[in-house]
Amino acid sequence: MTTPATTPAYRRLSVEARRRQLLESALSLFAHRAPEEVNLDDVAEAAGVSRPLVYRYFPGGKQQLYEAALRSAADELEQCFAEPPRGPLTQRLSRALDRYLAFVDGHDAGFSALLQGGSVVETSRTTAIVDGVRRAAAEHILAHLDVVEPGPSLRMTVRMWITAVEAASLIWLDAGKQPPLDELRDMLVEQFMAVLVTTAGRDPQTAGVVRWALPMETPDGPAGGLARRVLPVVTDAAHLL
Repeated sequence: MTTPATTPAYRRLSVEARRRQLLESALSLFAHRAPEEVNLDDVAEAAGVSRPLVYRYFPGGKQQLYEAALRSAADELEQCFAEPPRGPLTQRLSRALDRYLAFVDGHDAGFSALLQGGSVVETSRTTAIVDGVRRAAAEHILAHLDVVEPGPSLRMTVRMWITAVEAASLIWLDAGKQPPLDELRDMLVEQFMAVLVTTAGRDPQTAGVVRWALPMETPDGPAGGLARRVLPVVTDAAHLL
Protein backbone atom coordinates (compact mmCIF):
# COMPACT_ATOMS: atom_id res chain seq x y z
CA MET A 1 0.00 0.00 0.00
CA THR A 2 1.29 3.45 -0.87
CA THR A 3 0.82 6.51 1.29
CA PRO A 4 -0.54 9.78 -0.11
CA ALA A 5 2.03 12.40 -1.02
CA THR A 6 2.53 15.01 1.66
CA THR A 7 3.95 17.70 -0.62
CA PRO A 8 1.81 19.77 -2.99
CA ALA A 9 1.89 18.81 -6.65
CA TYR A 10 4.00 21.05 -8.86
CA ARG A 11 1.84 23.09 -11.22
CA ARG A 12 3.19 23.76 -14.69
CA LEU A 13 2.37 27.34 -15.68
CA SER A 14 3.17 29.49 -18.66
CA VAL A 15 6.14 31.86 -18.32
CA GLU A 16 3.87 34.87 -17.88
CA ALA A 17 1.57 33.10 -15.40
CA ARG A 18 4.54 31.88 -13.34
CA ARG A 19 6.11 35.34 -13.26
CA ARG A 20 2.79 36.84 -12.21
CA GLN A 21 2.45 34.21 -9.46
CA LEU A 22 5.91 35.03 -8.09
CA LEU A 23 5.21 38.76 -8.16
CA GLU A 24 1.90 38.30 -6.36
CA SER A 25 3.60 36.18 -3.70
CA ALA A 26 6.33 38.79 -3.28
CA LEU A 27 3.81 41.64 -3.08
CA SER A 28 1.88 39.74 -0.41
CA LEU A 29 5.04 39.46 1.68
CA PHE A 30 6.17 43.05 1.06
CA ALA A 31 2.69 44.24 2.04
CA HIS A 32 3.20 43.22 5.64
CA ARG A 33 6.97 43.15 6.09
CA ALA A 34 9.72 45.61 5.30
CA PRO A 35 11.63 44.66 2.10
CA GLU A 36 14.85 43.88 3.98
CA GLU A 37 12.95 41.34 6.09
CA VAL A 38 11.92 39.28 3.06
CA ASN A 39 14.28 36.83 1.33
CA LEU A 40 13.96 34.62 -1.73
CA ASP A 41 13.28 31.54 0.38
CA ASP A 42 10.21 33.32 1.78
CA VAL A 43 8.96 34.10 -1.72
CA ALA A 44 9.60 30.55 -2.89
CA GLU A 45 7.70 29.12 0.07
CA ALA A 46 4.79 31.52 -0.40
CA ALA A 47 4.55 30.59 -4.09
CA GLY A 48 4.99 26.87 -3.44
CA VAL A 49 8.06 26.60 -5.67
CA SER A 50 11.78 26.06 -5.27
CA ARG A 51 14.35 28.80 -4.71
CA PRO A 52 16.16 27.98 -8.01
CA LEU A 53 12.89 28.58 -9.86
CA VAL A 54 12.64 32.06 -8.37
CA TYR A 55 16.20 32.75 -9.54
CA ARG A 56 15.32 31.47 -13.01
CA TYR A 57 12.72 34.20 -13.38
CA PHE A 58 14.65 36.84 -11.44
CA PRO A 59 18.37 36.14 -11.97
CA GLY A 60 19.19 39.48 -10.35
CA GLY A 61 17.97 38.06 -7.05
CA LYS A 62 16.05 39.92 -4.42
CA GLN A 63 16.80 43.39 -5.82
CA GLN A 64 15.35 42.55 -9.22
CA LEU A 65 12.35 40.84 -7.65
CA TYR A 66 11.70 43.80 -5.35
CA GLU A 67 11.89 46.31 -8.19
CA ALA A 68 9.54 44.19 -10.30
CA ALA A 69 7.08 43.87 -7.42
CA LEU A 70 7.34 47.60 -6.77
CA ARG A 71 6.66 48.33 -10.44
CA SER A 72 3.60 46.07 -10.28
CA ALA A 73 2.32 47.88 -7.19
CA ALA A 74 3.07 51.25 -8.81
CA ASP A 75 1.03 50.29 -11.87
CA GLU A 76 -1.91 49.53 -9.59
CA LEU A 77 -1.52 52.77 -7.63
CA GLU A 78 -1.25 54.83 -10.81
CA GLN A 79 -4.61 53.50 -11.96
CA CYS A 80 -6.33 54.44 -8.70
CA PHE A 81 -6.87 57.99 -9.97
CA ALA A 82 -7.99 56.88 -13.45
CA GLU A 83 -11.68 57.76 -13.37
CA PRO A 84 -14.17 58.45 -16.19
CA PRO A 85 -14.53 62.23 -16.69
CA ARG A 86 -18.17 62.32 -15.69
CA GLY A 87 -20.04 63.82 -12.77
CA PRO A 88 -18.99 66.21 -10.01
CA LEU A 89 -15.28 66.55 -9.31
CA THR A 90 -15.65 65.61 -5.64
CA GLN A 91 -17.40 62.36 -6.52
CA ARG A 92 -14.61 61.42 -8.94
CA LEU A 93 -11.98 62.14 -6.27
CA SER A 94 -13.96 60.14 -3.70
CA ARG A 95 -14.01 57.05 -5.91
CA ALA A 96 -10.30 57.44 -6.72
CA LEU A 97 -9.42 57.79 -3.04
CA ASP A 98 -11.52 54.75 -2.17
CA ARG A 99 -9.25 52.69 -4.42
CA TYR A 100 -6.06 54.38 -3.22
CA LEU A 101 -6.89 53.99 0.47
CA ALA A 102 -7.98 50.38 -0.05
CA PHE A 103 -4.49 49.72 -1.43
CA VAL A 104 -2.94 51.43 1.61
CA ASP A 105 -5.11 49.35 3.91
CA GLY A 106 -4.11 46.10 2.19
CA HIS A 107 -0.38 46.88 1.94
CA ASP A 108 0.21 48.67 5.23
CA ALA A 109 3.82 47.80 6.10
CA GLY A 110 4.84 47.71 2.46
CA PHE A 111 3.20 51.08 1.77
CA SER A 112 5.06 52.66 4.70
CA ALA A 113 8.37 51.25 3.52
CA LEU A 114 7.64 52.40 -0.01
CA LEU A 115 7.04 56.04 0.91
CA GLN A 116 9.36 56.47 3.87
CA GLY A 117 12.37 54.97 2.09
CA GLY A 118 15.45 53.95 4.00
CA SER A 119 15.23 50.35 2.86
CA VAL A 120 18.47 48.51 2.19
CA VAL A 121 17.10 47.65 -1.26
CA GLU A 122 16.22 51.24 -2.14
CA THR A 123 17.95 52.53 -5.26
CA SER A 124 17.62 55.41 -7.68
CA ARG A 125 15.39 53.12 -9.77
CA THR A 126 12.99 52.40 -6.92
CA THR A 127 12.89 56.11 -6.05
CA ALA A 128 12.05 56.90 -9.69
CA ILE A 129 9.24 54.34 -9.63
CA VAL A 130 7.68 55.96 -6.56
CA ASP A 131 8.00 59.45 -8.01
CA GLY A 132 6.42 58.16 -11.20
CA VAL A 133 3.30 57.22 -9.23
CA ARG A 134 3.05 60.77 -7.88
CA ARG A 135 3.45 62.30 -11.31
CA ALA A 136 0.90 59.95 -12.85
CA ALA A 137 -1.60 60.75 -10.08
CA ALA A 138 -1.06 64.47 -10.70
CA GLU A 139 -1.71 64.06 -14.43
CA HIS A 140 -4.93 62.14 -13.74
CA ILE A 141 -6.17 64.86 -11.39
CA LEU A 142 -5.28 67.65 -13.81
CA ALA A 143 -7.24 65.77 -16.47
CA HIS A 144 -10.23 65.72 -14.08
CA LEU A 145 -9.82 69.49 -13.80
CA ASP A 146 -10.07 69.70 -17.60
CA VAL A 147 -6.69 71.43 -17.81
CA VAL A 148 -4.36 70.72 -20.73
CA GLU A 149 -1.52 73.11 -19.88
CA PRO A 150 -1.49 73.73 -16.12
CA GLY A 151 0.44 76.73 -14.86
CA PRO A 152 2.94 76.45 -12.00
CA SER A 153 0.44 77.48 -9.29
CA LEU A 154 -2.18 74.91 -10.22
CA ARG A 155 0.36 72.14 -10.76
CA MET A 156 1.99 72.90 -7.40
CA THR A 157 -1.39 72.84 -5.67
CA VAL A 158 -2.17 69.41 -7.08
CA ARG A 159 1.28 68.02 -6.22
CA MET A 160 1.05 69.45 -2.68
CA TRP A 161 -2.30 67.72 -2.18
CA ILE A 162 -0.89 64.39 -3.37
CA THR A 163 1.88 64.81 -0.79
CA ALA A 164 -0.80 65.51 1.82
CA VAL A 165 -2.66 62.32 0.83
CA GLU A 166 0.53 60.29 1.25
CA ALA A 167 1.28 61.89 4.63
CA ALA A 168 -2.29 61.33 5.83
CA SER A 169 -2.08 57.68 4.76
CA LEU A 170 1.11 57.15 6.78
CA ILE A 171 -0.34 58.91 9.82
CA TRP A 172 -3.51 56.81 9.48
CA LEU A 173 -1.46 53.61 9.53
CA ASP A 174 0.60 54.83 12.48
CA ALA A 175 -2.60 55.75 14.37
CA GLY A 176 -4.02 52.24 14.17
CA LYS A 177 -6.07 52.95 11.04
CA GLN A 178 -8.19 55.63 12.61
CA PRO A 179 -10.42 57.44 11.70
CA PRO A 180 -12.48 55.07 9.54
CA LEU A 181 -11.55 55.08 5.88
CA ASP A 182 -14.70 56.86 4.72
CA GLU A 183 -14.02 59.74 7.13
CA LEU A 184 -10.42 60.00 5.98
CA ARG A 185 -11.54 59.98 2.34
CA ASP A 186 -14.09 62.75 2.91
CA MET A 187 -11.56 64.87 4.79
CA LEU A 188 -9.03 64.55 1.96
CA VAL A 189 -11.61 65.45 -0.69
CA GLU A 190 -12.64 68.52 1.30
CA GLN A 191 -9.03 69.55 1.76
CA PHE A 192 -8.50 69.38 -1.99
CA MET A 193 -11.44 71.70 -2.58
CA ALA A 194 -10.16 74.05 0.14
CA VAL A 195 -6.63 74.34 -1.28
CA LEU A 196 -8.05 74.71 -4.78
CA VAL A 197 -10.18 77.67 -3.67
CA THR A 198 -7.24 79.18 -1.78
CA THR A 199 -5.03 79.03 -4.88
CA ALA A 200 -7.90 80.44 -6.96
CA GLY A 201 -7.64 83.65 -4.95
CA ARG A 202 -4.17 84.21 -6.41
CA ASP A 203 -4.20 82.38 -9.73
CA PRO A 204 -6.66 83.17 -12.58
CA GLN A 205 -6.26 79.70 -14.11
CA THR A 206 -7.20 77.98 -10.87
CA ALA A 207 -10.08 80.43 -10.42
CA GLY A 208 -11.36 79.33 -13.81
CA VAL A 209 -11.14 75.68 -12.73
CA VAL A 210 -13.17 76.40 -9.58
CA ARG A 211 -15.83 78.27 -11.59
CA TRP A 212 -15.98 75.31 -13.97
CA ALA A 213 -16.19 72.67 -11.23
CA LEU A 214 -18.64 74.18 -8.73
CA PRO A 215 -21.78 74.18 -10.97
CA MET A 216 -21.50 70.38 -11.27
CA GLU A 217 -21.57 69.91 -7.48
CA THR A 218 -24.80 69.16 -5.63
CA PRO A 219 -26.12 70.39 -2.24
CA ASP A 220 -26.09 66.84 -0.84
CA GLY A 221 -22.55 66.11 -2.11
CA PRO A 222 -19.15 66.69 -0.50
CA ALA A 223 -18.88 70.27 -1.75
CA GLY A 224 -22.33 71.14 -0.42
CA GLY A 225 -21.53 69.73 3.01
CA LEU A 226 -18.22 71.58 3.07
CA ALA A 227 -19.91 74.87 2.17
CA ARG A 228 -22.50 74.48 4.93
CA ARG A 229 -19.80 73.85 7.54
CA VAL A 230 -17.29 76.46 6.40
CA LEU A 231 -19.44 79.44 5.41
CA PRO A 232 -20.66 80.17 8.98
CA VAL A 233 -17.04 80.27 10.12
CA VAL A 234 -15.93 82.46 7.24
CA THR A 235 -18.73 84.97 7.80
CA ASP A 236 -17.21 85.70 11.20
CA ALA A 237 -14.27 87.20 9.28
CA ALA A 238 -16.44 89.67 7.34
CA HIS A 239 -14.82 92.56 9.23
CA LEU A 240 -11.54 91.76 7.44
CA LEU A 241 -12.98 92.61 4.03
